[in-house]
Amino acid sequence: MPTVIVRNLSDETHRRLKQRAAERGHSMEAEIRLILDEAVRPKKDVGLGTQLQALGRKYGGLPEVKRDQTPLEPAVCE
Repeated sequence: MPTVIVRNLSDETHRRLKQRAAERGHSMEAEIRLILDEAVRPKKDVGLGTQLQALGRKYGGLPEVKRDQTPLEPAVCE
């Protein structure tokens, strides 16, 4: 698992992180992980369909496709 070191944290920030962690019953390290996770997580999960729809809009939509309406013959099992 990757490790990150944050240098030159102000005393005030360190104190507030420590206080925030204590209020939530976490270690300071666990609290910092939670803060970072929340900061980089998308605000809303976007599904594949939504992404494809946005891509289609960006590039002018999908081409008009005419479906073949000819009825299919039923399969014959011998």
